[in-house]
Amino acid sequence: MLKEKVEKALEEIRPNLMADGGNVELVDVTEDGIVKVRLTGACGHCPMSAQTLKMGIERKIKEKIPEIKSVEQV
Repeated sequence: MLKEKVEKALEEIRPNLMADGGNVELVDVTEDGIVKVRLTGACGHCPMSAQTLKMGIERKIKEKIPEIKSVEQV
């Protein structure tokens, strides 16, 4: 169920990433609330990807799903 909630939150974030030629792929959600994602396209090698991950993706997911502790790039 948690994985579905995260995927739904990512669906809301994707249009912004796609506008810049990137995307995000959900890899896993651990039992202890860690979301693992893979940034793809332009986001995969952008120098700002760490900021996008923490200030954009992680912030939005934690806002919607408080039980998530962090989002990590794999």
